[in-house]
Amino acid sequence: MKLSGHTIFDNRSVEITLVSDRVQSMREVTSTDGNAWIAPAFVDIQVNGFAGFDLNVATVTAADVSKMVRALWRVGTGFLCPTVVTASFENISASLRAIVEACQRDPLAAHAILGIHIEGPYISAEDGPRGAHPLEHVRDPDWDEFRRWQDIAEGMIRIVTLAPEKEGAIPFIEKLVMNGVVVAIGHTNASAEDIRAAVSAGAKLSTHLGNGTHAVIRRHPNYIWEQLAADELHASLIVDGHHLPPAVVKSMIRAKTLERCILVSDATALAGMPPGDYQFAGQPVDLTADRCVRLAGTEYLAGSAIELARGVENSVRFAGISLAEAVSLATRQPTRLLGVEEEIFNIGENDHLNLILFEWNDATCEIDLIATILKGQMVYQRD
Repeated sequence: MKLSGHTIFDNRSVEITLVSDRVQSMREVTSTDGNAWIAPAFVDIQVNGFAGFDLNVATVTAADVSKMVRALWRVGTGFLCPTVVTASFENISASLRAIVEACQRDPLAAHAILGIHIEGPYISAEDGPRGAHPLEHVRDPDWDEFRRWQDIAEGMIRIVTLAPEKEGAIPFIEKLVMNGVVVAIGHTNASAEDIRAAVSAGAKLSTHLGNGTHAVIRRHPNYIWEQLAADELHASLIVDGHHLPPAVVKSMIRAKTLERCILVSDATALAGMPPGDYQFAGQPVDLTADRCVRLAGTEYLAGSAIELARGVENSVRFAGISLAEAVSLATRQPTRLLGVEEEIFNIGENDHLNLILFEWNDATCEIDLIATILKGQMVYQRD
């Protein structure tokens, strides 16, 4: 089988030859048929669930994790950070064990999982900044607790989202950074001084900037402006058309620059599911055709239901950036944050290729995925 397309970042014509779904060669050619693009597989550093699988239920299994990872390959997300949110020590531990066991049992899932993202429980207890995180499990940073989780995770915890105003947060951030963990600011009611202290301590990311906030905040100063102004901080953005208005997306990308913006899905188990009425986190919710999850009968958001490809499409629509620039927000920028860009996107050897092929409709700004290739193996092909 042969697949061909144009490389997204330098527009070279390339032909890929596969035998038994494994890459045998990739070579530059003078021209290709069609309008397919070849890009790095998308990287999503915030995934709570997908296709009906929820990483944050007490009953999650290693099989659930593997199935979720493989479902993401069908939408172009080749790499991810499974995200575990605020809960009891026992429930977070159960999720970590399931992810570790999935990596032990499933080598290709282990290749796809770049590390674990823990979002909470060291976040603001205030309504608004806390978001949907359960109040009863919000607490102050506890290094001994984190070390126990990192032991359970066998060192896989790669990102921690916390609120820097919590008691003991700044020395906690310093310890995380010393241990190679990326610290993100999120679900916070921090003062400007708190945010500057967190940045000085080594925080590198703002988690889903503009969300997990009060419904009404001060015009200035406020914790969004302060994070936008911090050149040391990358900003992850949920660009689903619901969490942030288009004008906000455009403004944030311009303020932070393309080099410091990262697309995330923040997907829940409802992502990848058909529209309808569901029970989610113990509450009735409506999943609309335009991938919006709302508490039943209300206008209140109850989670995200997009895959990263939709965020790429919307970034082109909302921010007026090129397709290649939007793809970089879902590939180059997250891998640079984690320090793994060369490791997973080195295309020097066939068995290391991690690519997607897709067609792009310029008129509608839509991606139609053709194939996903991970570690030189085709793991998804369009019918």
